[in-house]
Amino acid sequence: MADDEQRPAALTGALRSLGHTVTSAMQRLGYATRFLLMLLRWSGQSFRRLHLTIREIYFSGFQSLLIIMVSGLFIGMVLGMQGYDTLQRYGSAEALGVLVALSLVRELGPVVAALLFASRAGSSITAEIGLMKTTEQLMAMDMMAVNPIARVVAPRFWGGVLSMPLLAALFSATGVFGGYLIGVVFIGVDNGAFWSQMQASVDFRYDVWSGIVKSFVFGIAVSLIAVFEGYDAVPTAEGVSSSIKSTVVKSALAILALDFILTSFMFREAG
Repeated sequence: MADDEQRPAALTGALRSLGHTVTSAMQRLGYATRFLLMLLRWSGQSFRRLHLTIREIYFSGFQSLLIIMVSGLFIGMVLGMQGYDTLQRYGSAEALGVLVALSLVRELGPVVAALLFASRAGSSITAEIGLMKTTEQLMAMDMMAVNPIARVVAPRFWGGVLSMPLLAALFSATGVFGGYLIGVVFIGVDNGAFWSQMQASVDFRYDVWSGIVKSFVFGIAVSLIAVFEGYDAVPTAEGVSSSIKSTVVKSALAILALDFILTSFMFREAG
């Protein structure tokens, strides 16, 4: 009898917990949408102070060059080794340049560069804005009639958005060079075949342009998550730490989900 009475209570508790989770998620989604609209609204005022955006491009983009280019070089070298091992079994070792270039330009360049960007620049943006909120600098700006979204958030957002395609392009270019080092310099693949087949097979519209679009979308997603998590952080050390972790996790999931969606549409258009 007691078990029969406990089951409805447990079911009610589970439904109440599920409802609270869904309601909280929808509330946070609405707040994030409102935050994005405010960010776009005040972006014009931010661009009038162009030096702020340029400084954030330097912070988000230039200071991420080392990890982007070193990672691209090693990934290109790994692709060169793995690709040659597979292609030479079928007598197609000269197509190594095509394999390396298409793998990097279409997928690995935008995706891996965005993941590195999220872990390096995205987490730093969240920490910086979260720390400013914790030390009440954002509140002080608001009291002095300085809009913190226009002064602090928007330059960091657009700095990340503009940096991401450039970083992805450098990642892909460095990766192709890494594949060239392994394939041509060390293994001995014909230099002319490596470059000529790559140039003949890589199409700007379906390959290069798709990589540019992906990197731009990834830049928007990562930058928006980073600035929102920092602006919405609980003003404590633990709250900022939690926001940084949330930025990295949510950015990685958003990048992979958006990559699947964009790839689906691009393959449909190519077909």
